[in-house]
Amino acid sequence: MTEMTGIAVLGASGRMGRMLIETVRGREDAALVGVTERAGHDWIGQDIGECLGGPPLGVAVCDDPLEVFARAQAVIDFTAPAATVEHAALAAQARSTHVIGTTGLSDADLAKIAAAARHAVIVRAGNMSLGVNLLVQVTRQVAAALDADWDIEIVEAHHRHKVDAPSGTALMLGEAAAEGRGVTLADVADRGRDGITGARRRGDIGFSAIRGGDVVGEHDVIFAAEGERIRLSHIASDRRLFARGAVRAALWGQGRKPGEYSMLDVLGL
Repeated sequence: MTEMTGIAVLGASGRMGRMLIETVRGREDAALVGVTERAGHDWIGQDIGECLGGPPLGVAVCDDPLEVFARAQAVIDFTAPAATVEHAALAAQARSTHVIGTTGLSDADLAKIAAAARHAVIVRAGNMSLGVNLLVQVTRQVAAALDADWDIEIVEAHHRHKVDAPSGTALMLGEAAAEGRGVTLADVADRGRDGITGARRRGDIGFSAIRGGDVVGEHDVIFAAEGERIRLSHIASDRRLFARGAVRAALWGQGRKPGEYSMLDVLGL
């Protein structure tokens, strides 16, 4: 019989939360052992299955993340930066695998997560899909092969409800391009253009964000030189691919040494 890994989902009522619950329940090697929502939410104390319009699952929605971490081997977190930092500290206490898909994290947030990773397995990625992580690798390699005469632009599109820009995936791609060039992204990123901006600075990595409709996620990395362009693209049409990647990361983290990992580690890339 397959050994079951107890997985908890934070932020159960959101789109990703619902999809994660569905994905965990569809696996034979994982069990849903806890879900959370913010204090005061209408679902607190109710069975998550009934909240989602189905039969009861025997898992009540909780507003105490510590309680959930205590009974889960892995916790999946697509919430908000402040909450995710708090959750990372709880993962360090509980020694649970903490899978982070939250975007919009500041440098200070990342430093706190790195400190928590000294005591727990933390898998953090701006995007959990196999295709995007392959794109990250290819972007790094192409950037390393081309000099600064090739301008780099990262264009991303998401649904109208997304609150941060550039997306976490766009920043992953920017970091990969900067690494390929042997520079620091913070030194070359051009994240906003409006009005009379002047000519583009040689070696900059530009970002453009599109928001509208129900776009799941589209990312293009454009390398543009005189007379030619290279365009690398990834289009996500189903949010379930992110949920599948996150659950895969939660299972992969079992038995690993404490540390901060990425989806490239999970996928063996």
